[in-house]
Amino acid sequence: MKKPPRARSLGLASCDICRQIVRLPNSPSIRLKCPRCGGTIHSRITHSLSRTWALLLASMILYVPANVYPVMKNTYLGAESDNTILSGVVLFLKEGDWVLALVIFTASIIVPLLKMVSLLYLLMNVRKAPHERRARQQTILYRVTELVGRWSMVDVFVIGILTALVQMGVISTVEPGIGAMAFGAVVVLTMLAAISFDPRLIWDRDLT
Repeated sequence: MKKPPRARSLGLASCDICRQIVRLPNSPSIRLKCPRCGGTIHSRITHSLSRTWALLLASMILYVPANVYPVMKNTYLGAESDNTILSGVVLFLKEGDWVLALVIFTASIIVPLLKMVSLLYLLMNVRKAPHERRARQQTILYRVTELVGRWSMVDVFVIGILTALVQMGVISTVEPGIGAMAFGAVVVLTMLAAISFDPRLIWDRDLT
């Protein structure tokens, strides 16, 4: 069965922002702008793999302090207590609010971990030449990874809301901890890593 031609072989490329299809210039030195949104058109994202590796490794390093150090510091009647992500999940479970505990555990522990593992898998396999069906599966995996990554900021939003609302002077105060900043950095870095990864590289291999 004859394979359909690729856009790159036809001199076409899509905008990363609005997906507008445009024809590439004859000279690679010419920077082409999207006629619809004004974004820069790339046939392939420059240094995609090296940037994705750097961002992913940085997020994996910060993932450890994000879960070890406290994300929230609570002061109640002069007594201070530090809470990590896991201790917050355990606290909600003891209070019987298992739904909120499940949401925080999934968004703060499972989602970032699965996103990093997914990106690591894609980076390690992007140079290989799998069957076309596996390439389609990898493309779907990338799309899902890019979509669900933003939901891992749920507990950071909760901390922000609590910090704004629970300020009762000497009675009780809530302050974000080092873990919250580390976790926020993890979320941002994984989102940038997903954006930096060019899924078109999956299809640049000679599929068998």
